[in-house]
Amino acid sequence: MSLQRYKPYVFLALAVVMALVTSIGIYSWLKSQGAPEGVAVVESEVRMIAVAAADLSWGTTLTPEMIEQIPFPVDKVPQGYVSDATILKDRVIVADMKHNEPFLESKLAALSAVGGIASVTSPDKRAMAVKVDEVVGVAGFIKPNDRVDVMVTMETTPGNRMFHSKIILQNIRVLASGTEMVRGGKEGEAKPVSVIALEVTVDEAEKLSLASTQGSLRLALRNPVNTESVLTKGATPQSVFSSYRPAEPQEPREEPVEVIRGGQRSIQKSKS
Repeated sequence: MSLQRYKPYVFLALAVVMALVTSIGIYSWLKSQGAPEGVAVVESEVRMIAVAAADLSWGTTLTPEMIEQIPFPVDKVPQGYVSDATILKDRVIVADMKHNEPFLESKLAALSAVGGIASVTSPDKRAMAVKVDEVVGVAGFIKPNDRVDVMVTMETTPGNRMFHSKIILQNIRVLASGTEMVRGGKEGEAKPVSVIALEVTVDEAEKLSLASTQGSLRLALRNPVNTESVLTKGATPQSVFSSYRPAEPQEPREEPVEVIRGGQRSIQKSKS
């Protein structure tokens, strides 16, 4: 009677022992399936590279607080990376950078650059400033690194009061924008005028100089994805006032019609 009472516990103990033996066997088998003897497991190597400690705007002169170093997998290190953060001090970046973005030589100005617009201007181009009011500057929405088209409205022949509007420059890079105070308006009070610095070639600089002194400038903000140049004829007062005009009614034309009556022929005019 007492043996029957302990019988369930005996079966439970046997089940536990069998489970333990099975677990040990599976563990031993899995261990034997591991890496063959003599083959070392190589851990991924890392290298310390310099990255931006915060979001940085182009034209910024770097200081130690703007730079930090983080580990980077050797096989993922970008070309032109900088490992020594100390050599970045006082360098100027020529492109916007995001937090933790690696510093690359392609994003740094020449060692001789000392900051400002000159350091971010392409070596084969010029930085040229033009004064624009709030309307001309697209109500203050134009920012550095934007792309614009430059339009001028001026007299076709000086003194003839016949004006012509034409896009003279397309897809021009904005280097900087700011304001200065000039005298004007009632009682000569000072008012802010925007100054936009554009990156242009020498030929484009000559056109821009003439247009800014002899005419009125307008800037059209472009989508950066659109780099297509469009050829235009320009606009004159006649072409402007003929826009969206209803078609003029055409006078009916008279065409000759031959009429035969009783063997006699006659020519009559019919309107069509």
